[in-house]
Amino acid sequence: MYHTFIFTPLYNGLVGIMDLLPWIDIGVAVVIFTVIVKLILFPLSKSSILTQIRMKEVEADMAKIKKEYAADRQVQAMKIMELYKSRGIRPFSGILLLFIQLPILFALISVFYKIVPDIHPEFLYSFISVPEIKIHFLGLIDLSHKSFFLSLLTGVIQFFQIHYSPAMRQQKKLSPEEHAKADFATQLSGSMGKQMKIMLPILAFASTYWLIPSQFPQAAAIIAIYWSVSTLFTLGQELYIRNQYSKKTSPKNS
Repeated sequence: MYHTFIFTPLYNGLVGIMDLLPWIDIGVAVVIFTVIVKLILFPLSKSSILTQIRMKEVEADMAKIKKEYAADRQVQAMKIMELYKSRGIRPFSGILLLFIQLPILFALISVFYKIVPDIHPEFLYSFISVPEIKIHFLGLIDLSHKSFFLSLLTGVIQFFQIHYSPAMRQQKKLSPEEHAKADFATQLSGSMGKQMKIMLPILAFASTYWLIPSQFPQAAAIIAIYWSVSTLFTLGQELYIRNQYSKKTSPKNS
């Protein structure tokens, strides 16, 4: 089932792009392929981002419920779920997106691993021909090996994605006095936000330059391209969705 419904369609999708556009290199094909995959997943991503926005809007109401029903966790949970329902919030939509993305991510790693340096015809549909693989990205970078430049670019893009993400920028900056009075969840959220800004870019670089090459050496550079484009697309769609939601809910439109 995994090969039939996930791996094989993705493999044929990437090879099909190179077959349809024979003048492009595999790096450009991966860029196009990544955008297509992200567009297909856009409805789920949109639902997850809207859930984050609406949950942010009801934080004050949630705090009141937690305070009012602090002694009864069962009633507290029930009241919070009633609040979610009244605001049209589906708190588990993000988990659904994760469950869908994980097998796709694992399949993509296999696709990239089994497409460089040679295409495997046994995975192709009958209507897709075996194209010639142009291995140099924009005629400059050999994608059959790991690339310091692409790994560094992945880390830099990851940093900007976190830094400019509306969700991260909306996190309230607490003064030392406010931080001392804040509950554990608020303190933990602020601390994790600061650590993510540092750790995720480092992880992105280390993954594409050391960790992934140790297991999938010929796929590392392509995965770095996929990671970079996917990260940029994620930031763009978040900015777009939040901007559209803000326009829709602004006083002028109400």
